[in-house]
Amino acid sequence: MAFASVPESAKATLKPFKVAIPEDQIEELHSLIQAAKLAPRTYESSQQNRQYGVTYDWMKTTKSTWLNDFDWRKHEKRINSFPHFILPVKNEDGNKYDIHFVALFSKKKDAVPLMLLHGWPGSFLEFLPLLQELQSKYTPETLPYHVIVPSLPGYAFSSRPPLEKNFALKDASYLLNEVMLSLGFGDGYVVQGGDIGSRLSRVMSVLYPSCKAVHLNYCRVIDPPNPQVENELDDIEREGIERHRAFKRSGAAYALEHGTRTSTIGFVLSSSPLALLAWIGEKFLEWTDEDPPLETILESITLYWLTETFPTAIYPYRESQDLNAVDTHANPQWHIKKPFGFSYFPREITPSPRSWIAQTGNLVFFRRHSKGGHFAALEQPKVMLQDIEDFIAQVWSGRE
Repeated sequence: MAFASVPESAKATLKPFKVAIPEDQIEELHSLIQAAKLAPRTYESSQQNRQYGVTYDWMKTTKSTWLNDFDWRKHEKRINSFPHFILPVKNEDGNKYDIHFVALFSKKKDAVPLMLLHGWPGSFLEFLPLLQELQSKYTPETLPYHVIVPSLPGYAFSSRPPLEKNFALKDASYLLNEVMLSLGFGDGYVVQGGDIGSRLSRVMSVLYPSCKAVHLNYCRVIDPPNPQVENELDDIEREGIERHRAFKRSGAAYALEHGTRTSTIGFVLSSSPLALLAWIGEKFLEWTDEDPPLETILESITLYWLTETFPTAIYPYRESQDLNAVDTHANPQWHIKKPFGFSYFPREITPSPRSWIAQTGNLVFFRRHSKGGHFAALEQPKVMLQDIEDFIAQVWSGRE
């Protein structure tokens, strides 16, 4: 397969991986969708503006599509058109974790290692359109990067967090850095992230010398204490702040549930595929600039269901809901001293002004776009790729 040649620098043996869900799991999912009841129509579920969440009509249509038209095997074939690998790495205690990742490896000697990190309710699937752009633009001989797209620990096909102890951002970041070191990228790599991936990227930049530069498309910054600062913002930034405030008022309850009743919501959303559809589907509808195709939403939800990873994917929310902790992006402990780039998309759930983002790191690259939301790599793959390429071109030659 093109782009699958592992660099000679790799210090570990990679196991090629193919997504192959057993047929009985797919049949079970189909039966569960068929048997699952829709809640009765209510005033709230009849509001087409989705003020109170997903609508009855959307759930009914999407259930029918999932049951009658969605073909997981077709999506599996697309997923497997990219090179996949499993890499065993050890944590600080010497315990082994298998990390799954999609990769596009270059044959160029000076290719820049680049890790792309997703969040929740995302997965490695978010970055497949961006990888397609790279495949169209380059050959293995001309690709300027080694691109690594892992499933975060607890997601998809990567090992799950341990049962006997807590697992936090620093634990996940250690394993991800180990992936890059095992691939022979100890001399330097770039990391890019959104959502939870943005927090992991920030932590990796501070803890690991091999992480040389960071590009983000998410950076939640708490409102500054001086109200006069807001008067210095432009109209787009003020609109973003209002979007942030609206999200805090009526869109963030899910995060509180994830962070404070992690076990309970894990059981609830593992009991019915329609429950998972409503919970995750809402986010794909609300957090994007334009509603994604149903096929795209169903692909992601089906991956979560078939891998049974919703309960193991939401552990980072416990950290973010700790009332005694400072949010990762606002915490001076995680100030990015290395070259820091940012892409601003207007339909992000909590857009922060450039001047506020600049307080959190050495911001040397900033680009604001007119379209796009929380799942930027999925929504605007060409735009996101161009930003990443321009950022790397600006900072890589002058790195430490």
